[in-house]
Amino acid sequence: MPSPAGHRSPSSLRERGLNRRGFLTSSLGASAGVLAAPTFVTWLSAADAKAAGAPAAFVDDYRTNVMANLTPETNAVVRVLGGMAAVWKTGGAWNTGTPLMPEVLRANMRYCARITSARTEAQAKEAFLYDRQHQSYAMIAGLGPLADLYRTGAKAVTSITGAPDGTPPTKIDDAVPADAPAGSALGAGSHDSALGKVAELVDTVRGPFASGNPGKYAFQYPRPWRMNEDSEVVDTGRTDALGYPVYDSKVVVAPQLLRQRSTSPVDDGGFPSGHTNAFHLAALAFAYAVPERFQELVTRAFELSHTRIMAGMHSTVDVLGGRIMATALAAATLADPANAGLKAAARAQALAYFQDRTGTTADTLYAYAHSDASDAYADRDANEGAVTPRLTYVLTRRGRNEPLTVPKGAEVLLETRLPYLDADQRREVLRTTALPSGYVLLDGFEQWGRLNLFAAADGYGAFDTDVTVTLDAAAGGFKAADSWRNDIDGDGSLTKRGTGTLTLTGHNRYTGGTVLADGVLVAGSAHALGHGDVRVQGGTLQPGKSLQVHGTYTQESGTLDVTLRSGQEPVLEVTRRAVLGRGSTLSLRLDADRPPAAGRTVRVLGAPVLRGQFDRVELNSDTLRAVPVYTTEGLSVRLLKR
Repeated sequence: MPSPAGHRSPSSLRERGLNRRGFLTSSLGASAGVLAAPTFVTWLSAADAKAAGAPAAFVDDYRTNVMANLTPETNAVVRVLGGMAAVWKTGGAWNTGTPLMPEVLRANMRYCARITSARTEAQAKEAFLYDRQHQSYAMIAGLGPLADLYRTGAKAVTSITGAPDGTPPTKIDDAVPADAPAGSALGAGSHDSALGKVAELVDTVRGPFASGNPGKYAFQYPRPWRMNEDSEVVDTGRTDALGYPVYDSKVVVAPQLLRQRSTSPVDDGGFPSGHTNAFHLAALAFAYAVPERFQELVTRAFELSHTRIMAGMHSTVDVLGGRIMATALAAATLADPANAGLKAAARAQALAYFQDRTGTTADTLYAYAHSDASDAYADRDANEGAVTPRLTYVLTRRGRNEPLTVPKGAEVLLETRLPYLDADQRREVLRTTALPSGYVLLDGFEQWGRLNLFAAADGYGAFDTDVTVTLDAAAGGFKAADSWRNDIDGDGSLTKRGTGTLTLTGHNRYTGGTVLADGVLVAGSAHALGHGDVRVQGGTLQPGKSLQVHGTYTQESGTLDVTLRSGQEPVLEVTRRAVLGRGSTLSLRLDADRPPAAGRTVRVLGAPVLRGQFDRVELNSDTLRAVPVYTTEGLSVRLLKR
């Protein structure tokens, strides 16, 4: 299927002065018909790079990813994929490579064999669908309740909507259906449409420097159906009923894709997976324009990439390689100053279009984008469960954990998802949510494979320094309100400023303390505020069903906004002392489902020592009033009829 990241034919390689394996021919070799020796055998480790003078950062060098450059010294993509060179040594021909870590590649092949042998007919058809459908179009479903609106607005179409029961008689490619509306286009849609800037952004991210082909020719790691368990190519000399060579492999290609296989193994490397690269590139471009569906789009990219293994067309290492290169390429393209206007226009266009079509505002679009219970990605925990094991697949950790220096420019990937953080803060989010070191394929140049964008969308993983976050209620969208769902560790503190709302839902263990200066801070779990002192200087603190403060609680002013529930008390429990200032307010509301009955005395705040009193106690009820009852160990309220 033609695409910006599609394979080049052997003839096109020869026109560019390359041989069939994609290597430059020497002047002597070209005239004498002798191929130049491959030059990709030298790989840059971190130490090598330092000794030789560090190569340019990937985001500054990504345009070197063209077929004329097939070495780590000349091609930035080949360089970031260098973790594969610790696992596999490319041979002098496509079928003579050597496993350097046979246990890794053996596990890789066993996984593929197990997955394809247990594959259902429905999974085989799904694998066909996403093999043949344009990858950018396939990603649109990740928009959930916004997907149909997007297809209409972008005039995005496909001719691949299902799969045959068996092997089709010919190869099948996607095309614009004859009955499609005028101006329709494959993939992300038409540039001349209501969402043309979004479609253009997707196509730009998947542009001329985003191909996986240089990596395929550089590594020459065969597809799994051409290898046996020991990662050796064993051609039986037989051909199947379709005329394809038969290899000694337990990996079973989906019947619907048997005719889609290449007949030229030298031009058909498995690593990195081109489809995986394309899925993740499209996902990150869509996620930049529609960050309201950031995690869902990332999840869909992982799931569609997994169908490449299910199909028997790729192995786990191929898929990991495709994700690594796509993460780096998406960041490089979005960070490129040449694309600054386009990415801003795409985000603005998507926001305006979806608000207009849904009758929402910047503040309510997120809720609409998550309003459909039938959405395949409606369950965040299920999404995390789908993504997490596929971050590493068969890889196991080795060695000590080394700190990650976030690659230059990577922070742009969170630019619209966490727009209220500055670039350095977004880099901290990426660093503190990243995978540990020690996964061999992920530890290549700049370690792009360690980034966990699903987790990063949920905010910090640790406060290793003091963090100040400012949200503005008037700015709308994520700038006005956001939730951090990770379990936050670290020695640093959190200071919440601005008129907007920040919600913390994790089981947090950061020890530097929490300061609420302005706006709203929602403690969505009992341990949301970590292990440290909590100081309310202004704004409103909203505990959930219960909140534990592992330190001193001081409320100088501002409001403690508490919901009273029958059987749930105290709402706020302090392990050390509680100090209430003269400008402090306690605002009470009754739980709609389990309100305490009139006449009850409900414990609101418990502490070993309580000093001071709230300046004002309010109850949001037309029938009851609250009478505070202070003791040296806390505060209760007696609920009386008005």
